[in-house]
Amino acid sequence: MATALAKAADAESVDHAARIEHVSKSFTGPAGRQLVLDDITLDVAPGEFVTLLGASGCGKSTLLNLVAGLDEPSAGSITTHGRPALMFQEHALFPWLTAGKNIELALKLRGVPKSDRRGRAEELLELVRLKGAHGKRVHELSGGMRQRVAMARALAQDSRLLLMDEPFAALDAITRDVLHDELTRIWQETGVSVLFVTHNVREAVRLAQRVVLLSSRPGRVAREWRVDIPQPRRIEDAPVAELSLEITEVLRGEIRRHGQH
Repeated sequence: MATALAKAADAESVDHAARIEHVSKSFTGPAGRQLVLDDITLDVAPGEFVTLLGASGCGKSTLLNLVAGLDEPSAGSITTHGRPALMFQEHALFPWLTAGKNIELALKLRGVPKSDRRGRAEELLELVRLKGAHGKRVHELSGGMRQRVAMARALAQDSRLLLMDEPFAALDAITRDVLHDELTRIWQETGVSVLFVTHNVREAVRLAQRVVLLSSRPGRVAREWRVDIPQPRRIEDAPVAELSLEITEVLRGEIRRHGQH
């Protein structure tokens, strides 16, 4: 099987935002060769919101890095249409730049003319409900505000696929809940596809149209759930809690089966 990351040239006939076909990934360390991902096949449709769920160490972030093109699979192929935008748990903003200048840097790297960058950055800040924050320094922003700026910077890349690696994990519960609402709104307004990594079952169900559970290492697709609960959803909603409980039981079984605690 080929080990290349393919980038499709023609986005007019796109039937998927990302196509992961029989992907495996192994690393060589002091203990020898370790298989982290094993024969993963998964599609993300245009405009679809998919969450990747699994126990710590199951390879969720590794898979996201492969889709982002930061690493290559040991086997299999990954196809995306255009370059995905990646958002991490840490905001990774440049502290010596203002909120707006962090976004303008992403626009510059994309080739947006200098005369257009300020206006576009302000539009993106308004999209994430930070109107008027262009001149604020990173240290002046709360944790939630920093993640909003990071989201705006990711959207500045004009990608049709947003990869999110536990972006709200370090935030308090109330801020996280607010940003769940914001992300859902932005996803619906922009039509961007989202592949979102989390270990939080309720977060996965709260956000996604589809939840994909990876088994413990080596990561394999253990099961998928279609989430037909209408948006807007709340973490505490009964249907969210009910599906979360079902998924949690399957996840516990996977952890027990692999002897992890």
